[in-house]
Amino acid sequence: MPSLIRLLVILGVIGGIAYGTLWVFANLVEPHPREMSATVPQERFAK
Repeated sequence: MPSLIRLLVILGVIGGIAYGTLWVFANLVEPHPREMSATVPQERFAK
């Protein structure tokens, strides 16, 4: 039983670190907006 508890604690810590990392990326890192243009072939308009 102590092995199971140790495994669950380790998995919980790893999951918490992963969740915290995703939270930091989602809330604290700001993306840099930039202009975007794409060329559309004329064949796409002929349909």
